[in-house]
Amino acid sequence: MKKKLFYYLFAVLCTATLFTSCSDDDDEVKYPIDTELAGGYVGNLSVNVDGNQMGTTENQKITISQSNKGTNQIALSLKNFTFLVNVGDIEVDPCTVKAIDGGYAFEGQQNLDLVQPLGNCPVSISGTVKGSNINIEIGVKVGAPLNQNVKATFVGRKLTGSESSEAKIISFILDDDIVTEQPIINEEEGIVTFKVSDAAVDDDLSGMIPTIVVSSKAKITPASGVAQDFSNGKKVEYTVTAEDGTTKKYSVFIAGSSDYYSFETWKSLNDGAFEEPDGGWATSNTGVWFIKTVYPDVYNGDYPVVKSEDAKDGAVGVKLITLDTKGQAGADWGFIKIPAIPKVTSGSLFLGTFETDIQNTLNSTKFGNPYYSKPISVQFSYKYTPGAVYYTCPDPVKAEAVTEDPNTTDECSVTAVIYEVPYWETVDPDDANNKAYDKRLTGANLYTNTDQVIAMATFSSGVQEDYKDITLTLNYEKDYDPTKKYRFAIVFSSSKNGDKFSGAPGSTLIVDNVKVVAEK
Repeated sequence: MKKKLFYYLFAVLCTATLFTSCSDDDDEVKYPIDTELAGGYVGNLSVNVDGNQMGTTENQKITISQSNKGTNQIALSLKNFTFLVNVGDIEVDPCTVKAIDGGYAFEGQQNLDLVQPLGNCPVSISGTVKGSNINIEIGVKVGAPLNQNVKATFVGRKLTGSESSEAKIISFILDDDIVTEQPIINEEEGIVTFKVSDAAVDDDLSGMIPTIVVSSKAKITPASGVAQDFSNGKKVEYTVTAEDGTTKKYSVFIAGSSDYYSFETWKSLNDGAFEEPDGGWATSNTGVWFIKTVYPDVYNGDYPVVKSEDAKDGAVGVKLITLDTKGQAGADWGFIKIPAIPKVTSGSLFLGTFETDIQNTLNSTKFGNPYYSKPISVQFSYKYTPGAVYYTCPDPVKAEAVTEDPNTTDECSVTAVIYEVPYWETVDPDDANNKAYDKRLTGANLYTNTDQVIAMATFSSGVQEDYKDITLTLNYEKDYDPTKKYRFAIVFSSSKNGDKFSGAPGSTLIVDNVKVVAEK
C-alpha cells in the first residue's frame, strides 16, 4: 500500500512540474513599454569624437516607441544628430528591453545609411530608464576614409506629453521716456524693434531694462528685468525655451539705427577650443578646428582669427592671419570625394555662420544675416602686413598644390553686400535634404550669383602700418524694396584671393570699430 502511495505521489508531482514548466514557457513576461518607456524625452546630448569633446546640444529630443519587431523591444529615434556635420536622424529598431533594479535597460545595434561622407555605419544604443530619468550612450563607428569612433551621451527626462511647445515673446515693454515707439514683435522673422528719440545718447541706451512676457511655462534668456545695452546699434539676442524644450530665438534692436561693432565681447565655441566675436559674426576658425580635429597629423597649429590687443579703441580688436595649413591631397572613394586640405588658409571674419561642408569647403561660409533696413555704407579701421612668401593655387580643387610666386605681394580684402532671399528659413520644412532650398550666398558664389545681389562694395589694400579709417559706400544696382527679405554681410579676409586658396602665410589684418550706416 505504501509503495502504491509513493508511486501515486511521484506521478502527481511530475505532472504538476510538467504543467508548471509549460506555463513558464507560454507566459513570457511582458514589460509595460507603452506606459513606462514610450514617449518623448528632452535633455542634453554631448558628443565625443576619438576622445575629443565636440560640444553639447541642449534641449535635444529623443523619442521611444514600442517596436513592431518584438514584445519586449523598443524603437529609438533621435532627430537632427550633429557632430562635425549634420548627420540627420538616428533611428535604431529594435532595442531589446530588460528589467533592472529601479527601472529598465535597453540596447540595440543597427547599420544605418548616414549622410556622406559617413556612409553606412554601425550604430549601437545602450541606456537606462529609471522613473522619469533617462541615460543613453550612442556609438557610431565611422569607416574609411574618416575612420572615427563617435560616442554621444544623452542625459534627460521624460516628457509627460502635456507640456506646452509654445516658445513666444508675448510682450516686450520698455518703460523709458526716450522710447518713442514701443517694441513691435515680428514673430515670423524673430525680431523685435523699437524706436527712440533722436536726442538719445549712448548713456541713455546702454542700460535699458525690458519687461518681457513669454508663453505660459516658457523661460527666456536673458531674463526679463535685466538691463541691456542697445547703444551703437547693438542687437540683443534672446532665446525662449518652451516647457517641452522647443526653442525660439529673437533679435532685439533699435529700428533704423546704425550697427556698431567694437569687438570687445567674444564667445567661446567648441568647448573652449577657440573664440569668435559676438554679435552675429563667424570666422574661418571652425574650418581650421575641423582640420585640427580630423587631421591633427597634417596641421595642429594656431587659429586664423584671434583677439588683438593692438586695438584702435577699447581693449581688443580682431586679428586675421593667413595660415600655412601644410596641405594634403583629397581622396576620391567613388561614393564620396574628400576635398584637399589647403596649403594656404586665410583668416576670414564675416557676418553669417560657418557650417562645415566636407564636400565643398567654400560652401561652409554662409554669408549674411537677416537685415531690415537699407545699408548705405560700412566704416571700419584697419592695419595690414602682408606675409613674406606668396603662394598661388592654380586649381582650387587641388588646394594643397601651390606654386611660389615671387612677383606677387598679398593684399587684404573687405566686401559688403546686401542680397535678396525668398524666405528666412535655410532648411526645407518638407525635405531636410533639399540643399537647393538654402539661398544664402557662400564663398563659392558670392561674386558670381548676381541675380540675388542688389548692392555691393569692395576694398583691398597692401601694407598699412598704422590704423587707417575707411568708408565703403554700397553701389545699388537694383532698387531696395522694404517689403522684401534681405541678408546683409561684411566679409574681411587677410588674403584677397583666400577663396582660391592663394595668399601669403603670415599675412595679418587687424580690424576694429566697424559701423554700418543705414537709412532710417
